[in-house]
Amino acid sequence: MIGLVRAELLKLSTTRLWWVMLLATLLLIGVNLAFFIGFAGNAQGGLPALDTPEWAQLAWSSGANGRIFVMVLGVVMLTSEYRYQTITGTFLTTPRRGRVITAKLIAGLIVGVLFALAVLLFTALVVIPTVLLAGGELSLTEARVPAIALGTVASLALYTILGIAVGALVRNQIAGIVGAVAWAYVIESIFLAIPALQVVGKWFPGGAAQSLMSIDVTPGMGRGSDLLPAWGGAAVLVGYAVVFAVIANATTVRRDIT
Repeated sequence: MIGLVRAELLKLSTTRLWWVMLLATLLLIGVNLAFFIGFAGNAQGGLPALDTPEWAQLAWSSGANGRIFVMVLGVVMLTSEYRYQTITGTFLTTPRRGRVITAKLIAGLIVGVLFALAVLLFTALVVIPTVLLAGGELSLTEARVPAIALGTVASLALYTILGIAVGALVRNQIAGIVGAVAWAYVIESIFLAIPALQVVGKWFPGGAAQSLMSIDVTPGMGRGSDLLPAWGGAAVLVGYAVVFAVIANATTVRRDIT
């Protein structure tokens, strides 16, 4: 299994896709951080001041927005094999398809974690100087940095697995990418942004990840969002990971590859 995981990581590392997605992720987070910095203290926008723990919470949590790019990366990790028909050689080399999919899921998990670490490092390089220059204090507990970091890692790792499961289900690369973007940017955003719909949205992967990060403030929404407790968000994320893994295996093992 270790050899298969290495092979999957090697396949990904020999393409430009991974660093393009990483740059896009960092660019998106950079834009979010620029917005938070530029409009900090704006009462109309619901953003706290730069020197407050609430602002630090928002800034640190922006890393979770990179989940769309790792989800697309996960979709491409599987659908590209069908698109270029390399999946035939892959299954001829390893006829037990379940092992191949498991290796892809583990590789996706590793990639998601590495992306999350890069995101957290980038966020730290922006947030820490900003808070200090604004006269604030660096408090990991008040800003809930450990919980936010854990939520970011879990979110990006889970969405990479989700992308692989979507790729196994639809196989068509364009359809998979469109579906991933629609889910992350439209469906989940609507159910998490509208308080009346959060009773459903909190059970989505994005809602569970936000619960795990235990964010008190959301731009334009104020406090008191109807989300799960942190332990509930963690449990839901683990449940989704298991379900996605089962779907990816089931939809690949029993279907023809042509």
